[in-house]
Amino acid sequence: MRIAMMGSGGLGGYFGGRMAQVGADVTFIARGAHLAAIRKKGLRIKSKEIGDAHIHPAQATDLPTSIGKVDYVIVAVKLWDTADAGRAILPLLGPNTTVLSLQNGVECDEELASIVGADRLIGGVAFIASSISAPGVINHIGTLQRVVIGEPEGDQTSRITALRDELTVAGIAAEISPNIQRTIWEKFVFLVGLSATTSLRRTTIGPIRNNKKDRALLRQIFTESSAVGRSKGVNLPEKFADNCLDFVDNLPAEMTSSMHHDLEAGRQMELEWLSGAVVRFGRELGVKTPANQQVYNALMEGEGGRN
Repeated sequence: MRIAMMGSGGLGGYFGGRMAQVGADVTFIARGAHLAAIRKKGLRIKSKEIGDAHIHPAQATDLPTSIGKVDYVIVAVKLWDTADAGRAILPLLGPNTTVLSLQNGVECDEELASIVGADRLIGGVAFIASSISAPGVINHIGTLQRVVIGEPEGDQTSRITALRDELTVAGIAAEISPNIQRTIWEKFVFLVGLSATTSLRRTTIGPIRNNKKDRALLRQIFTESSAVGRSKGVNLPEKFADNCLDFVDNLPAEMTSSMHHDLEAGRQMELEWLSGAVVRFGRELGVKTPANQQVYNALMEGEGGRN
């Protein structure tokens, strides 16, 4: 099985690295200093709870055309790069190549389908706290390293089970969902809350869940996002916001979001595709989203943080 990781940051670098660690044929598509470090020193994973890894040499390039045809392309780029990533991976696609997006948001599969073809796509989500701590180095916090994948129609096909097995061999908690669209929305609701509050307050999840006012804001964001999902026809439980809070209470206190990392580093954020998407969907569907609007306005205007 040949796998190309389109995007090799905290998510793509970690999951691709774990598969490469146990002998999978993985090529990392990266750029800049991160690519240079991987080529020179290999890819390092630092994980206090799971264990470190060093993939050296690691197959890495910034030219997808140099890789050849692969069995799977896993897309793990930022949401604003989705269309460019879709076009970049076209040379990797053979007759039976499968494309899996592990990006944030709920709109990327549709965008990728318009470029690579809907028949190639399987759905998926990833749950992990990881980021690039230095060029060529992925830092993983806690024990969470979970991937859920599924066919759009819920079938259990050979391409789904083969990838699940490859992930499992690498020690990753991999599951197949019979309703991957609902699973994607469950992750989206959680991520919107985590990203919004950690970015707005410029801190990790621990202080947020322990502060009465911030916890209430987090719950309201979960509630609004769930309501939007249900209005779009997704079968989310009425008390899904409470389920999300229970999940948050069991996360490492030092966990944060990639959007918070991007904000602190002065990089572009995925705000438009997270809280911004909830606001946009809510406006279209007649669902009120004041908490998400508050976060969106504050972060767009650079007013995040406690006043």
